[in-house]
Amino acid sequence: MMDHPGRGTPYSIRQLADTIGLSHHALIGHLLTGERSDCDVDTAHSIAEAVGVALLVIFAPSASPEKNDPTLERNH
Repeated sequence: MMDHPGRGTPYSIRQLADTIGLSHHALIGHLLTGERSDCDVDTAHSIAEAVGVALLVIFAPSASPEKNDPTLERNH
């Protein structure tokens, strides 16, 4: 998607990081290699907007809720 973004000019890893306001480009590189599969919500939205695709095209939600997520209510 970085090579053929919906918004026009292709991005390098550094250019995309600069465009979305990241001080370091490592996060973008890690997402591309699969070393990381997630990031904070604001960054995810910024990436999706910069490359011109829907958020869920790039970041798919987990198939099941995390067992240790304290924000989820549990019925015991």
